[in-house]
This record gives sequence, C-alpha cells and structure tokens, in this order.
Amino acid sequence: MRNQIALFLCFIFGVFAILAYYFPVLDELNKDYVINWTLIIFGFSMALGIISLLRSHFTKINRRSKGYQYNIVCLVGFATMIFFGFVYGISEDSFFQYLFFTVQVPVQATMFSLLAFFIGSAAFRAFRARTLEATLLLVAAIIVMLGQVPLAAQNIPFITELKDWILNVPNTAAKRSIIIGVGLGVISTALKIILGIERTYLGGSGD
Repeated sequence: MRNQIALFLCFIFGVFAILAYYFPVLDELNKDYVINWTLIIFGFSMALGIISLLRSHFTKINRRSKGYQYNIVCLVGFATMIFFGFVYGISEDSFFQYLFFTVQVPVQATMFSLLAFFIGSAAFRAFRARTLEATLLLVAAIIVMLGQVPLAAQNIPFITELKDWILNVPNTAAKRSIIIGVGLGVISTALKIILGIERTYLGGSGD
C-alpha cells in the first residue's frame, strides 16, 4: 500500500510538471507552491543523505574495513566543519571559510590535476592509429592541440582556422547528437518513472 501511494504521488506530480510547461496557470501554481514543496523535500533528502553517509562510514570503521582510516578522516572533517559553521558562522573571515579555502579547494585542485593525467593516459591508448577511426581521431586531436598553442598557431599556416572548423563543425555536430540522445534517454526514464514501470527509487527491488 505504501508503494502504491508513492507511485500515485509520483504520477500526479510528474504529469503536473509536464502540463505546467504548456499552461500558464499551472506554471504559476508550480512556481508558487510545488517548487517550495520541492525545496522542503530536498532539505529532508539532505538529512537522509547525511545519515546514510554517517552510517556507511561508521560501519566501515567498526568492521575495520580496508582503508578505514580515511573514513575516520572524513568523519573528523565533517564534524569540524559542522562545529565551526554553527558556532562561529560562515562569514568571509570565519575559520569555516579558512578551512574551506585551505583544505577543500586545494584537494579539489589536486583531484582535477590527477584527472588530467588520467585523461592523458587514456588518450595515449585511444589515439593509437590501428583503425581508420582512430587515425582520424589522432589527426584531429593533434590539429586541435597545435591550434591551441600560440607558437604553433603563429608558425603553421591555417592551423587556427582548421582547428576552429574541427571544433565548430564536426565536434558541434557530434556534441548535439549526444545531447539529443541524452534528452531522449531522460524523457524515456522520466516516463518510466511516472508510469510506474521503473520502481527502483522505492527501495529494494521496487516491487
């Protein structure tokens, strides 16, 4: 019975959100009430997410799972930010902001730096000219990289124009086709959820 109520509410609000795009009256109602309720539900989902996060880390610590020391560091950092955020506030000169810009931001920069090396190694494996498609990809990548370098752009004729053509014509066409595919996937998934075909969000097997 509980799952049936959830499916019914999902269907009602899903159809309402679709119709709100086509009927101005429903759109105003959506902005005035439904979005506010969405924010309230989002707040509760954040609380559930935090509880789930804490349970997951505590479970790994109790079981002494591999790398549980990192779970301890995560919990200590979580508690520290909560403490300084509530006790001393989050103004620009607060210790909360100091921790954010001296710990969180450098860690993020480090992760993105490592991601660049990962992309480089993946590109090295993908750009081996073993097939016609791989050869075209390799040539296009070399042209684009050379066109981005000022020294090559100044000394190689037409490299900048060729690079711009690759980015604006074939790259844009491929990107738009991917976006269309993603859009169709989103629509199909949304319809499956609204119609009750996809029920995994209910937990368990979704039955």
